Amino acid sequence: MRHLSDYFKGMAMGAADVVPGVSGGTIAFITGILNPLLDGIRAIKPSLFGVIRREGFKAAFMHINGRFLCTVLAGILTSIFTFAKLISWLLTNHPIPLWSFFFGLILFSVIHMLKQVSAYNLSRVVLFIAGVIFAWFITVLNPVELEVSYLNFFIAGCIAICAMILPGISGSFILLLLGLYPAVLAAVRGFDVLMLACFAMGCVVGLLSFSHVLSALLRRFHDETLLFLTGLMLGTLGIIWPWKEVLSWRENSQGETVPFAMQNLSPMQFEQVTGQPSEIVPAIMCLLVGIGLVWSLEKFGQKSRT
Repeated sequence: MRHLSDYFKGMAMGAADVVPGVSGGTIAFITGILNPLLDGIRAIKPSLFGVIRREGFKAAFMHINGRFLCTVLAGILTSIFTFAKLISWLLTNHPIPLWSFFFGLILFSVIHMLKQVSAYNLSRVVLFIAGVIFAWFITVLNPVELEVSYLNFFIAGCIAICAMILPGISGSFILLLLGLYPAVLAAVRGFDVLMLACFAMGCVVGLLSFSHVLSALLRRFHDETLLFLTGLMLGTLGIIWPWKEVLSWRENSQGETVPFAMQNLSPMQFEQVTGQPSEIVPAIMCLLVGIGLVWSLEKFGQKSRT
């Protein structure tokens, strides 16, 4: 039963990682598996070969909590390969309800993380504000357009995986800034083995490196780290806002015309400017579903820890 629970938590992480602006690390934190996930990854280091020589592969597998890591990874991969096509279709055909759902998910995640902080002082508030400003700065950056190549997929994997396990920053959004999000999504949909292998190798290198940093920060500066990460989450809400006006367009590496610069609008302004319905009722319903999902994950995580 416990492994099934970890599998579903991994699926929730994978579903979040597919969408720009939503962090799988946030889901891991809410469901209570971030610390054991980081501990298991952190245990994968050169000294593990010594454990293998002395005690065998089974002991090494137990040392890194291998069953837990494999279960969560299986859930993540299941979601990525299952939801990639669905998310792409929803982003194209029903963007407002979808972004409203994720807006509610992130908004309640901020509230959840703030409840985990034991005490507040001036320096911690400053860190929270710094996180908001830093995330806002990232969201206003213009995307670059990296060439689709094996090397760039490897580099993108190194960078994106750090964000994917970091509560507050979306790995998919980092890929969007690098101009490789459509290419990675296409590789997943088309099961391009070579491209996915390069991306996966980059993920492994980035994961084994960054997990040590994040784990140390959470151990030594728990509340400060949480407040900065929560600020990051709050600062990225602008990119999730469902009602936007496209100000300019660009041609991507596949020759497709895609939005380049956008600005947020109110639902009423959206109807006036674009002539399209604001879908306010479906948006509110999806917002509440997103909030309810995080609340359910929060309660589920609390029950799992007791």
